[in-house]
Amino acid sequence: MLQVVSEYLMFMCLAIPAKILSLSGEKAQVDFGQGVLREVNVSLVEVTLGDYVLVHAGYAIQVLEEKEALETLSLWNDVLASAGGE
Repeated sequence: MLQVVSEYLMFMCLAIPAKILSLSGEKAQVDFGQGVLREVNVSLVEVTLGDYVLVHAGYAIQVLEEKEALETLSLWNDVLASAGGE
């Protein structure tokens, strides 16, 4: 999404919640739900197995509470379903 504010361009980035399934150094296997697994870099945050993180561009950028992560994933699923993605 692109927004013009005053004379400056503002960009909005997208971060998706994922659950940490395994850790190996600065890399983690995460689950975005519905079987979507990926490897991400976790060097920017302190995580443990089972934590939920926000992932942007292959990096975990924030640790989330489980309730917040599950609510956000549910909203994403609703958006995808209404857009014909399921």
